[in-house]
Amino acid sequence: MVTVSVKWQKEVYPAVEIDTSQPPYVFKAQLYDLTGVPPERQKIMVKGGLLKDDADWSKVGVKEGQRLMMMGTADEIVKAPEKGPVFAEDLPEEEQVVNVGHSAGLFNLGNTCYMNSTVQCLHSVPELKSALTEYNQLGRSNDLDHSSHLLTVATRDLFNDLDKNVKPVAPMQFWTVLRKKYPQFGQQSNGAFMQQDAEECWTQLLYTLSQSLKSPNSSGSPDIVKALFGIEFDNRIHCAESGEESTETETVYSLKCHISQEVNHLHEGLKRGLKSELEKASPSLGRSAVYVKDSRINGLPRYLTIQFVRFFWKRESNQKAKILRKVDYPLSLDVYDFCSEDLRKKLEGPRQVLRDAEGKKAGLKTSEKTSSSTDGDVKMTEAEESSSGSGEASKTTQEGVLPEKEHHLTGIYDLVAVLTHKGRSADSGHYVAWVKQENGKWVQFDDDNPIPQREEDIPKLSGGGDWHMAYICMYKARVVPM
Repeated sequence: MVTVSVKWQKEVYPAVEIDTSQPPYVFKAQLYDLTGVPPERQKIMVKGGLLKDDADWSKVGVKEGQRLMMMGTADEIVKAPEKGPVFAEDLPEEEQVVNVGHSAGLFNLGNTCYMNSTVQCLHSVPELKSALTEYNQLGRSNDLDHSSHLLTVATRDLFNDLDKNVKPVAPMQFWTVLRKKYPQFGQQSNGAFMQQDAEECWTQLLYTLSQSLKSPNSSGSPDIVKALFGIEFDNRIHCAESGEESTETETVYSLKCHISQEVNHLHEGLKRGLKSELEKASPSLGRSAVYVKDSRINGLPRYLTIQFVRFFWKRESNQKAKILRKVDYPLSLDVYDFCSEDLRKKLEGPRQVLRDAEGKKAGLKTSEKTSSSTDGDVKMTEAEESSSGSGEASKTTQEGVLPEKEHHLTGIYDLVAVLTHKGRSADSGHYVAWVKQENGKWVQFDDDNPIPQREEDIPKLSGGGDWHMAYICMYKARVVPM
């Protein structure tokens, strides 16, 4: 790190840190936060001329305590007359966000689109934002390591910045802490940070939050992240050769859509992912044998994450390759067929209530058998489930929502976010987030550039060429009050 002062117009910023391991564009993003001058407008005088976005700091020769001169005009906010209509530009930034209809974009700090797109998708989960806000009150538990605590705080602060700004945000602190917690995201090649896998970033971030957002005040220590994203499986493991059979339960945070020549639709890929083969030692045979693993969902989350398994290791070229095959996915997904018999019984009541409600809208006669819920109903409030994985709801409700009726899962989910990848290799290309806003509108977050989209165009990100194709889809549970 090198500390310099920066003079801009009549202002002097006395202690600005430069991380010389990062490109100058990152330094310009810092100055944007301080001055409001966008990086493309900044002219910073250094030895040999103007500072370029991709210059080598060792050749620039910036010294500790040096004063740099910056020129450029800041983004201006149009002022309304003293008496007259109030323009959107005159409102506080928090109100401008509401007026615009979406939150801010994120500056790319050097191949960080994988991180930006992950953050934008998870930022769209209001229950996760509420849990992070309460992290102030919950505090850090004794068994939580310091780096996880810092990453949780950085996530909370970045989410807040996105909600309060209409101008792009530079996620400097978050990126710095992420690299310290998970050094893989700090890998460099030829002096530049390398592209990373968005799914790995998503998984690592959720794992950290699952550790930090457990309430130390609760004896049961409910896992909020597990309640929001955890999928409970009942697995039957059978060996045809020996006749051995066992069962186990496990919790995962995403369903895998395996892609092959026979898979044309998400439903087919998910179905294939529920059955797999594994080789392990057989006690009765005294040697290795092939076992078949059959899985069924026995506990559903508030948000269902699906990963399209598009990347695989290509031995001949010694690099990750990508499956470009088109796989269609729906705006609404029903996972009833993938559930265990026990869970299906619990879903029947809420599903009938949903059918009746939809039938009523269409002017059809509704069923009278579902006026009351059964003992086995799957219950879920708008805020969080208990950590039991059974679907039993906790008493906590989302801020501002009165706990008049409990909400029950139906097994039907609606698409709320898509993370796409463009390119033919996981180590290159470009990631983008497509997120449904609270107002129902879709926005494409291409780093610092949010672009409104039509909902009918979202399912077209299904692959089959070099255009953006879905890599991760996030669905939100459709619930009914009972």
